[in-house]
Parts: sequence; structure tokens; C-alpha cells
Amino acid sequence: MHATQNVRLAVDIGGTFTDVVLEAGGAQYTLKTLTTHEAPERGILKGFHEVLSAASLHPGSVSLIVYGTTLATNLLIERNGSPTALITTEGFRDSIEMRNENRYEQYDLDIDLPAPLVPRSLRFPVRERMNAHGKILLPLEEASVLDLVPKLAKHKVRSIAIGFLHSYANNLHEQLTRDILKKELPELEITLSSEVSPEMREYERISTACANAYVQPLMSRHLKNLEKVLGEEGFACPLFLMLSGGGITTLKTAIQFPVRLVESGPAGGAIFAAHIAKEMGFSNVLSFDMGGTTAKICLIDNAEPQTTRTFEVARVYRFMKGSGIPLRIPVLEMVEIGAGGGSLAHLDSMGRIAVGPQSAGSDPGPACYGLGGKQPAVTDADVVLGRIDPENFAGGNLKLDSEKAIRALQENIGETLGMEAAHAALGVSEMVEENMANAARMHAIESGKVIEERSLIAFGGAAPLHAVRLAEKLDIDQVIIPPGAGVGSAIGFLRAPVAYEVIRSQYQRLSALGIDEVNALLHEMRTEAHAVVESGAFGQPLVEQLTAYMRYVGQGHEVGVEIPVRVKDHVLDQTAAQNLKLGFEKEYNRLYERSIPDLDIEVLTWVLLLSTEKEIPRQGSEIPSPQESISNELRFLMDTDSGQFINAPVYSRAKLLPGARVSGPAVILENDTATVLNARFEAEIHPFSYIVLTRKREA
Repeated sequence: MHATQNVRLAVDIGGTFTDVVLEAGGAQYTLKTLTTHEAPERGILKGFHEVLSAASLHPGSVSLIVYGTTLATNLLIERNGSPTALITTEGFRDSIEMRNENRYEQYDLDIDLPAPLVPRSLRFPVRERMNAHGKILLPLEEASVLDLVPKLAKHKVRSIAIGFLHSYANNLHEQLTRDILKKELPELEITLSSEVSPEMREYERISTACANAYVQPLMSRHLKNLEKVLGEEGFACPLFLMLSGGGITTLKTAIQFPVRLVESGPAGGAIFAAHIAKEMGFSNVLSFDMGGTTAKICLIDNAEPQTTRTFEVARVYRFMKGSGIPLRIPVLEMVEIGAGGGSLAHLDSMGRIAVGPQSAGSDPGPACYGLGGKQPAVTDADVVLGRIDPENFAGGNLKLDSEKAIRALQENIGETLGMEAAHAALGVSEMVEENMANAARMHAIESGKVIEERSLIAFGGAAPLHAVRLAEKLDIDQVIIPPGAGVGSAIGFLRAPVAYEVIRSQYQRLSALGIDEVNALLHEMRTEAHAVVESGAFGQPLVEQLTAYMRYVGQGHEVGVEIPVRVKDHVLDQTAAQNLKLGFEKEYNRLYERSIPDLDIEVLTWVLLLSTEKEIPRQGSEIPSPQESISNELRFLMDTDSGQFINAPVYSRAKLLPGARVSGPAVILENDTATVLNARFEAEIHPFSYIVLTRKREA
């Protein structure tokens, strides 16, 4: 950046808190404040001005702002998007309602399928047809498109998704339809399925286009307004957006494809954990991000988060796969469950303690916030268990009312089960930790990974409170709590590269691989990616990664294989087919422990990821000799084994020097969160100020 000093700001708007991080000259300043849902810009500016004041800086000093938000996700979950229409090929009007005809709950006769984002009355067919190779079978009937103009105006449609059959192979008709409508209705926002998700599989592609169109008017207005407000406040630096795939991109790209922002906050957390893994020299870790609304778990191998191109949002049935809105976008692969600090506890139909997925959010929030909440949340349980200091929550920005927490737990859980509030709180805590452990186990099994051999990296405002018990349930021996854990996702934004991923479907069989065709396609993809990334790279070196998604002929799902061949001006040479086959068989064997001899392999999709080089991690150093740890405070802390309160020492993280050791039970307190140790863990401060928690093993 061409600025007098390298001052970078990051902000992550979550369902409960807005997290702000300022990095300037090697120093870091953090802040947590309640999210202002009615006007997110207000919370952002409040946080920015407070951290700048703490650093004695002004808005003009800032050289870069990176922003991540769950706003697009919330619009989809809450169905608060703009009136949206779908224009599709005649005869395929109902494909997004028919879905793929899979039943996510096979034996439920009353299965509840999520309603499409676009109602049938706003799904309009037009006459046109392409075949799977992009050949025009029926030219676009332009008159049928013009006939839609008065209907769109009548229904006050603000956004349109255009999704034609096989448009990934030839998008001429989608472009013509856009041109016609833009001329007649220039104020409309228009999304082409061939641009937002240019892949085969009609249902997922059109669903993604509808989701993009559904959130685009509000997201576009919000992002443009944010840019305007920041300029008025004196911020003259570039504004970048965090993408679900783990990179950051320009404001222009985010406005065009806001659906790519749906997992931007969690993606920042995964990038943060991957950076820590590199610094610590760990190959395989489990990232655990627990905030105010949800908990996110991500497997990281070789210090890189797993990625996928398929994601579901707004699942309507017990978070089961297949019960949500499918989005075909680049995303870091993780499991996300309703298990945050604001997740509400209740008794289910069988009288058992259950937690989530409903959340108290920031308004009214948990009962202890004193803002009108009556139902107990996980945060209320943590207050009653002694894990949270009511006088020093979120850096002291919010005073908590422990009496209201006790009352909510007693009235909603304790009285029915015949237990006191403290034991009701312990039940809530154990249940939410078991939910997270189950989600982590299932995620590892589905990915073919062993979870017990990993270290756990915990961050987010609530994660350090629960990390030790989660590690025990997963049989993990080591937990890492980084500095700034309470705002980890926002810190991750500042570690993310400028990146953009381009995806294209082009069918090829390895037995007859058309190398010239593939190279032409990849050249086109590379040109598109460079146009996006170079505008924000500021001359930084660029790194390219190519992946082919392949399967045996006749199969229904693909395996991603990194393309290993690069020859001068071409991506592939005559050895490409053999190298791709070897790469596919290796990955297929890892996943399924077998291969299928004498069966041809086909490539369906090609992916090009272009990014700036990732930040180089600091070099590790040896742990210094043990330092004395002094505690000047004791706190009543619930012992999870005995169910009794004990006197536990409280340590200030800021006063623990590298080499300091703390044996549990204990609490290590910092501005944005607190690390809770039970009697089976001990802590040591790493030279990079990480808290390294190690499980004690009996001799």
C-alpha cells in the first residue's frame, strides 16, 4: 500500500457482536461491541473510532480496511431479501422447487422442504434451448422476454435471476435476455447463472443465481452506503471484502456476487487458524470458532483449510444435509452449528436439556445482558458457572447481571428438573460441548480424517471458555489459545490474501483429453481472475492453483485433483492425462481405500484460484525457562467433575510472560474472553504469546 504507515483495519459483523481489529506498526488493538442490526454502519464506525483513538491515530492514517459480514447469510435465513423473479427455459419453471428429488429424511412422511426463494408466481419461462455442448437448438424468442416487462413492473420486482438450461456451455441467451431487460428496466439488478456459477447441475446453478439475486439489492445498497459513510468520515483507503473461499476481493466484485460473502466471517476464522498452525509448525489441526451465535469447526491439513464448492444455507431440519438452500460457490469447508454464547437453552419434548439452534442475538441477548431476554443462553450458564466475570465482559463494554442469569436458568430448566440454577447451568454447558464434539466427529468421519491426532486451535469470544472440555470429549491432548482470540475472525481477515476463484464446466475423458481445448479454457479463466485480483494486489506477486474435479465414468460425484503440470505458455502438455489419472487414483484411494481398474475417468469441472502470496509466518523459537505465575485473585469456579464450586486462581494474560506455566483449575483472563482450565490441563505461554494447554497424562 502506498501510505505513510501500514495501518490496517478489519471488522467482522456477527449475529451478536461486531469485532474490530487495528494493526499498526506491529501493535494490535481490538474491540468488541454489540451488533447494531438496524444500521450496521453505525456499529462499524463506533468500533473504528474507538480503536483509532486507542492507537492515537485518525481515519486518514488507515491504509486498508477488510470487512466481513453475515448480513447476506441472515437475509437468506430470515427470508428478508428483495422481491426477486426467475427467468428460465420454458418447461423448467419448477426445477428449483422439484430440487433433485432426494429425501434428506427418508422415513419422515411429513418432510418439510424449504420453500424456494422465488415463488412460482414470479418464475417466468421463455422460449429458448441449448444442448449440453452449447449448440443452439431453439433461438431465444425475444418477444417473450419483452412480454415480461409489464409483469415485472406490476410485481415491483427489484432483482432478477436468469438461469437457462445448459447456459454454462453457452450463455448467449442469458446475455441477450439481460440486454433486453436492462434497456426496458434499467434500475433492475440482474444475475446470470452463467456468471455466478458457470457449472453443470441445473438445480444448484439456478439456486445459486436466485440466492445472489435475492440478496443483491440490499447488499449492494449496504456496501455502497458503507463506502460513502467511510469516505465522509475521512477514510480514504481501499475497502476489501472477505470471501467465503478464504480470500479478500474488491468492493466491485462483492457487489456483483454478494452470495460469495455468505461465509465470510467463518472463513476469516479458518484463515486465522491456518496461520497459527504454520507459526506453530503443526501440520494437522482442528479449528474451533465459537462466537455469540454459532460455533464453526474446520479441519486444517498441512496448514491449509479444506475447501469445497458446495454449501447449504438456512437448513430447516435439524441442520441435516439436503434440507437447505444449495449454493455452488467456493467456500472453506466447515461445519456450523447453533452453539454460540447466545444460543438458547430449553427443555425438549422429552424433558431433556437442549441448546440452540435459536439464538438470543444481541437484542435482547442472553438474560444476563439485562436487555429484556428471559430465556437462558449459554452465556448465562457461563456466568453462573464462574467462567465469565460479569464486571469485565467484552472488554468491560457490557456489564452483566448474574441474578437475571440465575433466574432464567432456574425458571426455565431448574424448577422442572428439580435442580438448582448452578447444576442447570452445568447441564447446559455439557450439552453444548457434546453438540460441538458430535459435529466435529461427524465432520472428521465424512472427510476421512482422524480427529484425535490433531491439536485444537480455539478462538471466538466463547471458545476459550469451552475448549478444554471439548478437547477432552474429542480425546485431543493439546489446545492453542492465540492472542486476540475473542476477535479471531477479524484478525484472520488481515491474514487473508487477495484472491479470486474461477470455475468452468467442460466435459473431458482422460482417454481422449483435448489438451488444446482445456488450455484455451484455462487461458480464458486466467484472464478473468487476473482482472479481479490485480486491481487489489498492488503489485504483489501472484500465485496460481489449478484443480480438476474428476470421477469414474458412471459415478455421480467428483473428487478434486490439483493439476500438477505447467509447461511454459501452456498449462497442460501430453503427459497431462497420465498425471491427472495418477493424482485422481491417489485421492480416490485416500477417501475410499480402493480404486477401480480399467474404468475410464472423466473431468467435469476446472477450477483456477489466483491469489497474492500468503503472509509469511514468524519463525518459531524455543520456550524459555519456566517463569513464575502470580495470581492476586480467586474466583468461584464450577468443577465439572464434582459439580461443586471451588476457589480457582485468576491470572491476567497480559502479565504472563513467555515460559510462564499455570496448572488447572484456573482462569486466564484477557480483554475479549477468558481461558478456563480444569484440573486435568496445564498451560504454558509460547514465545508468540499463545497459550498452549496440554492435558496431563497419569503416569
